[in-house]
Amino acid sequence: MARDTTDTLGAGTDTATPGEGDVVSNESLANLLREERRFAPPADLAAAANVKAEAYEQAKADRLGFWAEQARRLTWATEPTETLDWSNPPFAKWFADGELNVAYNCVDRHVEAGNGGRVAIHFEGEPGDSRAITYAELKDEVSRAANALLELGVRKGDRVAVYLPMIPEAVFAMLACARIGAAHSVVFGGFSADAIAARIADADAKVVITSDGGYRRGKPSALKPAVDDAVARFDTVEHVVVVRRTGQDIAWNDRDVWWHEVTGRQSAEHTPEAFDAEHPLFILYTSGTTGKPKGILHTSGGYLTQASYTHHAVFDLKPETDVYWCTADIGWVTGHSYIVYGPLSNGATQVLYEGTPDTPHQGRFWEIVQKYGVSLLYTAPTAIRTFMKWGDDIPAKFDLSSLRVLGSVGEPINPEAWMWYRENIGKGKCPIVDTWWQTETGAMMIAPLPGVTHTKPGSAQRALPGISATVVDDEGHEVPDGGGGYLVLTEPWPSMLRTIWGDDQRFLDTYWSRYEGKYFAGDGAKKDDDGDIWLLGRVDDVMLVSGHNISTTEVESALVSHPSVAEAAVVGAADETTGQAIVAFVILRGTAAESDDLVAQLRNHVGSALGPIAKPKRVLPVAELPKTRSGKIMRRLLRDIAENRELGDVSTLTDSSVMDLIQTKLPSASSED
Repeated sequence: MARDTTDTLGAGTDTATPGEGDVVSNESLANLLREERRFAPPADLAAAANVKAEAYEQAKADRLGFWAEQARRLTWATEPTETLDWSNPPFAKWFADGELNVAYNCVDRHVEAGNGGRVAIHFEGEPGDSRAITYAELKDEVSRAANALLELGVRKGDRVAVYLPMIPEAVFAMLACARIGAAHSVVFGGFSADAIAARIADADAKVVITSDGGYRRGKPSALKPAVDDAVARFDTVEHVVVVRRTGQDIAWNDRDVWWHEVTGRQSAEHTPEAFDAEHPLFILYTSGTTGKPKGILHTSGGYLTQASYTHHAVFDLKPETDVYWCTADIGWVTGHSYIVYGPLSNGATQVLYEGTPDTPHQGRFWEIVQKYGVSLLYTAPTAIRTFMKWGDDIPAKFDLSSLRVLGSVGEPINPEAWMWYRENIGKGKCPIVDTWWQTETGAMMIAPLPGVTHTKPGSAQRALPGISATVVDDEGHEVPDGGGGYLVLTEPWPSMLRTIWGDDQRFLDTYWSRYEGKYFAGDGAKKDDDGDIWLLGRVDDVMLVSGHNISTTEVESALVSHPSVAEAAVVGAADETTGQAIVAFVILRGTAAESDDLVAQLRNHVGSALGPIAKPKRVLPVAELPKTRSGKIMRRLLRDIAENRELGDVSTLTDSSVMDLIQTKLPSASSED
């Protein structure tokens, strides 16, 4: 999602908040890229695709009828008769008179259908330990965990915080909460005690589930000390449940209980209760520019309908034969929707991997694909660009012939990384589904359909059936094909956030105040001449150079299209002459040597690709870029460096020493012309 190329990988949906301080000029966003390559779906995949072209027309003719049909893919205790209540916009209610249990839909119904022997989770630990968990075993584990939570006093409507590594117990814990009607708040296992404490306090969590630690880069990494620090600040947390993963020595408190002890004494029988479709399922915190994280609230029926349908449609999942692997972390929304709820509701067999992609070697991902015969792979552009940097020869050592659909998530994928993914991982035969969505949207919104779409490198292309997305100008008017502006959603969708936990006004102000009746996603976008959508990144990552709005994404894509560049991050720095000047930080591929000639080449390469106005004033080759544990580049810190300011908060960086390395490069940066 020294760089953690992964943790991730899916985290890109955790972004700065639209409406909280973004300043963009009134001019529509630049429309610079031209992409002529097209790739038709493989004929055999298209012929047997789960979702075909008529789905678009069906949804267009009767959007609510379409979503009602997708809801029927689930098992309801009480079938809903009302699809959408939009009587108090933007507070939506979907399938409000229906009742279901989310965990039953993800576990029990597959066992009842005779698929209890199917593997639900192939767990691969970083040290090389592995475990296969069937749906029957998953049902027993989740039932015991649900009974354990009940023993500890957790009841319907309570909140449970989960702070775990990528181990099966993280899935068990989330499903156990769903089973008893308690909302979970998963906190990414790399966050600090302060971040944990803020989330526990905001959600008023009654129980915290953690572990002694997890394995990371070949050694145990402690988790419980951060929980101890956070929990000591409150008297509201009644119990801390601790999974034994690493065997590290840990402090023990009166409120602590071992997971294996409290679940080990429980019955494997638990009858799930049906809850209203609008019953809270989880709160997931996402960053905001005001400093206080936003608790995004998702509920049950609508969320599961869209997470399940989009996983079935966009990955073309055939649960009897496919092996699916999403490399995201459970702590991000991608882990919620496309590790836990989407795949398991569809009866998928999937891989759950604990570690990083370069431990114990840089071919670890491809070794796992080969070992399990992974056919559907979902990862992030940050990971793909890292694999590019490591070299084509690494994936070439492994048998990747099982792959049939490749997915991308987290941020816009530049065309060169898209093509590298297609050629080196997909061997030219796998459709690439580049997906746009957010923590707030809950599930995929814009993506190709692998059996339908003629894909274009770098484009998420068009809204999925039943979704209404477009690009508007400053006044909220839809831009014509070929125009740029701001991405908005114009109709409610089933998996939409219901509010910000405890703060309806912030929900209104953040997402609904900029354009009347439209959800503003906070992203810049453009339509190409075919009407397909290209994401340009956050609006606060748009640079204003000599009166022209230029997207960081487009300049970064131009840089990465040069054969010497593996990854790039671009910022606009204050400039007396042009308002802002483009400053580029680039990681070179292993074979490229840093030189003044190469820097000049890179500047000219961007100028020829995008026009002279987009030519960077400075290009700085660096060894690493500042990234959070979720794989997001922190351009704010790069702007601080480019403008010679004192660095802002670096606490969320994977490795804060990266900033020292970059600062030492600054005096040698090129600034000709």
